[in-house]
Amino acid sequence: QVQLGESGGGSVQAGGSLTLSCVGSMLTSCMAWFRQAPGKEREGVASIDRDGDTRYADSVAGRFTISKDNAQNTLYLQVDSLNPEDTAMYYCAARVFSPCSQSAAMDYWGKGTLVTVSS
Repeated sequence: QVQLGESGGGSVQAGGSLTLSCVGSMLTSCMAWFRQAPGKEREGVASIDRDGDTRYADSVAGRFTISKDNAQNTLYLQVDSLNPEDTAMYYCAARVFSPCSQSAAMDYWGKGTLVTVSS
């Protein structure tokens, strides 16, 4: 069982930035961030595999950066140039086995951290 806990969400104005963190009991070979906006389906945002290779959804590429600190069992998501469409609950997730991408089925989930972007 992998425990995941997100933090770092908040309310920002358009154009602002946040750093989301996810502390886990461990980091698995595939870690990812997802988000779910009110009334919308959950969307895979970014993933990072055991080698540090990253993938991003087209909607966030160039604005969001996923990274991890294996020694601290912590996953990060740097979110820049935020716009109101980025308003959502952001979730950290872990997948034990390959393949790794934000479209893969995940095995463990955190409870989320809320990001609200005002115009």
